[in-house]
Amino acid sequence: MLKIAWAPCYKHALLPPDHRFPMIKYELLPEQLLYEGTIGADNLFEPQPIALPHILRVHNEAYWKDLKEGTLAKAAIRKIGFPLSPELVHRECTIMQGTLQCADYALQYGVAMNIAGGTHHAYADRGEGFCLLNDIAIAAQYLLAKGKAQKVLVIDLDVHQGNGTASIFQYNEAVFTFSMHGAHNYPLHKESSDWDIPLPDGIGDEAYLSLLASALPQLYDKVQPDFVFYQSGVDVLASDKLGRLGLSLEGCKKRDELVLRWCKQHGLPVVASMGGGYSPKISDIIEAHANTFRLAQAIFF
Repeated sequence: MLKIAWAPCYKHALLPPDHRFPMIKYELLPEQLLYEGTIGADNLFEPQPIALPHILRVHNEAYWKDLKEGTLAKAAIRKIGFPLSPELVHRECTIMQGTLQCADYALQYGVAMNIAGGTHHAYADRGEGFCLLNDIAIAAQYLLAKGKAQKVLVIDLDVHQGNGTASIFQYNEAVFTFSMHGAHNYPLHKESSDWDIPLPDGIGDEAYLSLLASALPQLYDKVQPDFVFYQSGVDVLASDKLGRLGLSLEGCKKRDELVLRWCKQHGLPVVASMGGGYSPKISDIIEAHANTFRLAQAIFF
């Protein structure tokens, strides 16, 4: 059964008006999937806020204390990009638990997905780019600490490099970070993933998919992973306001299909976190994200 993390607080971040539009997807996406029959209510589970020990496997205690108590410096809050509030921290902690629980569901069913997550700009000691905590890093460390995985592969196909994830695992040989991202997109300063493929502005479906199709078998041979986290941001679309790539909706769907079929072919449990998506038409964002869920259902079940 495809298990999907979603909680009401995903949509209640008390953000200023200029940040609310992209947040609508967290409400509309599950509604669309339920309406069309891709999933039923039993596919959804509601995570609770994550326990502190899981956070502290990844994030510095001093940083967490500042987040929890609302004492982050103004400059640190500006880097996050959201006004800090207890509700926002609660929301982030719930998303973290969603991805962690998805890891266990993926071990059981082959795949699991978080309607939110993909908070790959969060470092061990700070937040950036609308990310307070790093859900992929927290879930990966959970699997490793519990002996549920020995070699984790992060496939990050968001338009933005997963700089926080790359930094967190820079010296951890149990986690391999792979990122295909816009060379000229945020962040201006890129970290060093284990393998980065920086992409030129405007790259289209054919060239993008060719690069990905070539990279996946190399990743399997090089890494020999036993678990995959997939950051499936749809800000790779040509229509995206914050991206500089040129993929069509069909190209984005084919991207997801390549990754998910590759995981299925090699018997690799995979957790997908949705990541970014900022096209002007909300219907484009929902359709692109919904394709990821449709493909997971069709390929694994």
